[in-house]
Amino acid sequence: MLGSPISHSLSPVLHRAAYDALGLTWWIYDAIECDEAGLPALLDSCGPDWAGLSLTMPLKRTVLPLLDRVESLAASIGCANTVVFAAAQRLGYNTDVPGIVSALVERGIGRGTRQAGPALVIGAGATARSALAALATMGEKSVAVAVRNPATATGLLAAAEQVGISVTLRPFEASALQDMRLVISTVPAGVADFFGEILPGNSTAPEAVLDVVYHPWPTKLAQAASAAGAVVVSGFDLLVHQAVRQVELMTDRPAPLEEMRRAGHAELDSRRSG
Repeated sequence: MLGSPISHSLSPVLHRAAYDALGLTWWIYDAIECDEAGLPALLDSCGPDWAGLSLTMPLKRTVLPLLDRVESLAASIGCANTVVFAAAQRLGYNTDVPGIVSALVERGIGRGTRQAGPALVIGAGATARSALAALATMGEKSVAVAVRNPATATGLLAAAEQVGISVTLRPFEASALQDMRLVISTVPAGVADFFGEILPGNSTAPEAVLDVVYHPWPTKLAQAASAAGAVVVSGFDLLVHQAVRQVELMTDRPAPLEEMRRAGHAELDSRRSG
């Protein structure tokens, strides 16, 4: 697992639980502090005994020109969170998109009578791009995005065009939630807290809220959404589902979802009590 900062990552716990359940006891998965400047050298140092890498901020876009091949999904939104080493090549994938879809569908969002949109995405970074692609996969044609600085949304708008979804930029204000059925917050812990101010007692509160933060949990946005009667999907749900896809890509075996989920919950409980 590469990123900066990285010490907080839950991914090693999830992947190690998967390897244990699959009997891959000789496999190793560690968190490695790595910034954008250090990524090329680290990739070059990965020999034939490496199966793959998971990537988090700020590396999901930086890695693309360093890869030999990139799946169409990752290329279209301009970010990859997974590298698989195969046939002496570096292959890039995005598992955040299917992870978001699976996390929402697991809670009944976008399935049957409970449709996904109208939807609001909070933030304009790499995870916001994945959220747009996930919503496009679920059939959405138009999505609102709340951004602090519209000038930083150029890459997001280009990614939206690639996946065939139109974007309306909204101010980074709580009022952006008005009339939204689904809200996906992709910003770091604490940044979206004030969005919860509009939810208590609001007749137009969203039916569902996904907050990509998983620790500390619940976030103030998640608490407000729950109090307003919304279905709340946590960043832990997303993390587990995207990790499932990573395990499958790296091991070529079905991933043990429930074993990974149990290990992750146990680790989070330990962190909260500690």
